[in-house]
Amino acid sequence: MSERKEAPIILHSKKNMASFNTASIAIELIQGVLSILIFFFYEAELGLNSLLAGLGVAIYAVYDAFNDPVVGYLTDRPFRWTKKWGRRFPFIAVFFIPMIFCFLLVFSPPNFVQNSQLGLFGWLVFSTCLFDTVESFFTVNYWALGPDKYRDQGERRILSTFEVYFGFIGVILSFVVPPMIIDFGNISSYAIMAWVCVGISVGVWFLMYAGITDDKETVEHFLVSYEKQERESFFKSVKFVLSHKNYLAYLLLYILYQAMVQLMLASVYYHTRFILNVDPEVVTFLILAFFFGGLISLPLWIRWTNKTQDNRKTWIYSATLMAITAAPLTFMTNLTGDLIVLFLYGLAFGGFWVMITPVFSDVIDESVVMSEKRRESTYGGFRQFFLNLARVIQAVTLALVHTLTGFVEGAATQPESALFGIQLHFGLLPAIYIGIGVLIFWKFYDITPDKVKQNKAKLIEMKL
Repeated sequence: MSERKEAPIILHSKKNMASFNTASIAIELIQGVLSILIFFFYEAELGLNSLLAGLGVAIYAVYDAFNDPVVGYLTDRPFRWTKKWGRRFPFIAVFFIPMIFCFLLVFSPPNFVQNSQLGLFGWLVFSTCLFDTVESFFTVNYWALGPDKYRDQGERRILSTFEVYFGFIGVILSFVVPPMIIDFGNISSYAIMAWVCVGISVGVWFLMYAGITDDKETVEHFLVSYEKQERESFFKSVKFVLSHKNYLAYLLLYILYQAMVQLMLASVYYHTRFILNVDPEVVTFLILAFFFGGLISLPLWIRWTNKTQDNRKTWIYSATLMAITAAPLTFMTNLTGDLIVLFLYGLAFGGFWVMITPVFSDVIDESVVMSEKRRESTYGGFRQFFLNLARVIQAVTLALVHTLTGFVEGAATQPESALFGIQLHFGLLPAIYIGIGVLIFWKFYDITPDKVKQNKAKLIEMKL
């Protein structure tokens, strides 16, 4: 058996890294619109029962949760086209367009289902699961490409900076586009909004094309290494992933962060319509306050992390500040208060978001050192698994709070008890979720700067 060759570390231009991360615009736009509007659209606009809406979103999330790890396992091997077209590029390029057009179906229920509770519930489940089937092949491979392609630690921090800035653009669009188009009570306006999102995403596809290609040298190294490895069963791979302590600590904070964000996003339209009693356009001002906070804080968080070289500490500090700044939203009943608190929340959010990719990359490096195998797709698939558990938390929280507080589906106004429930799932409950995640991560995650250096040295020694 020939000696294993050293894994190539290829440096890339900032243009290439920027192109790769333009995909974040479409990802955050599509996922943001779904997180923000799917429950509101089916419950408050179409009149679907709160518990049925929660069950439908939960089914979609559970389906996605199990679908993503399977897709990750299936795509973590070479195919006939791998040598010519790359390891990840074919899946990313092929499944992107079907994904965004399936997204249209979610906000375009046929007329014959709109007057039936069972019909609406069935369409919600059908359209979201169909969307997820193609979405998994895109996102799992996209997130797996990053750690494999960009292996230099300095590049990864630059990459995460691009990811945050482009991601912020996607988040802003997810808040700005819908209010510009939708009218409360006008069902067809939601379909028009979805078409605009598709148009923006198609434009992103052309911008990201150059960045989503695999490096030829990395693909060749993978093919040679794969031939020398024993192919693991799916369950053996799952067992290893679930035994990785630092990965589980990362995932638990990540899922509770996602639960926090998705619950707050879903609450914005409820808060705007029923608490502030204003038009949808006001949502734009709320997200701009949040965006400016994040934009101002990003360079400060990046500079501080570059100085300390401690990704772990940045995540803990920023997540703690997110919990502290989210809780006061429970008591905000006017636009001025909302703007101030969301600006402060954005200051904390910028630090957490910019570290998602570096922390995940540190975990991936440790997994390779532990197993001498590269499982980026499998790890990425499980990250998507936990992301969808966050959707379950969001759906269950909204369904239970609305049922217990007497929310009236499809009504233009709500009783005082329902208004109190909306405030709870806008501020206090999200703060509790992220607070629990911080405590778990602080207790169990131990990839310190010294361990990062040790893992980098071992990867070079192992030629992986």
